[in-house]
Amino acid sequence: MRIIGGIAAGRLLKAPKSLAIRPTPDLVKQAIFNSLAARIAGARVLELFAGTGALALECLSRGANYAVCVERSRKHAEFIRLNAQETGLPVDKLQIRVQDVFTAISQLVGDEQTFDLIFADPPYGEKNVGRRSTSYAQQLLDDEILPYLLTPNGVFVLGHARRDSLSIPQTWKELRQLKHGDSIVRILSRAEETVADQS
Repeated sequence: MRIIGGIAAGRLLKAPKSLAIRPTPDLVKQAIFNSLAARIAGARVLELFAGTGALALECLSRGANYAVCVERSRKHAEFIRLNAQETGLPVDKLQIRVQDVFTAISQLVGDEQTFDLIFADPPYGEKNVGRRSTSYAQQLLDDEILPYLLTPNGVFVLGHARRDSLSIPQTWKELRQLKHGDSIVRILSRAEETVADQS
């Protein structure tokens, strides 16, 4: 696993030897960042279920202005700090929050913070044929306040398993879908109604 573009391209990232971490494959990252290329420079970035911080660090390498990583595990959060240091990226542009993702979302909204890009590649959910998904990916989509963390033109990039059939609430508009192996990445924006509510 490595940084694939920008000033830290080629730098390797370290990850804990744990089944709890499922790094986003380089091919999937490449597809994501090809889609987002024009949005990254100068962006404020939030990575939920950050794991190793690979997506936030990729953004900083490509010119993002600021990134926040939310990771509940203190052990995994230490890998984010280590990776930031070893890639030589500006650590003053990175904030690591060691807490539950949904608690962090509530606090960030309360602090009136907004982001141009939000990434989440949470632990995969189970196959859910004939029933609504209960995965973390679905919980993020269902979270009524998450859209308010996005700037009006921002995008939410959500990874999940093919076997996990998600329902897209009316608060979101799907812009694009990327598929790779067992993974699906959805690129979403806030629905027009949500944008109007905040303006």
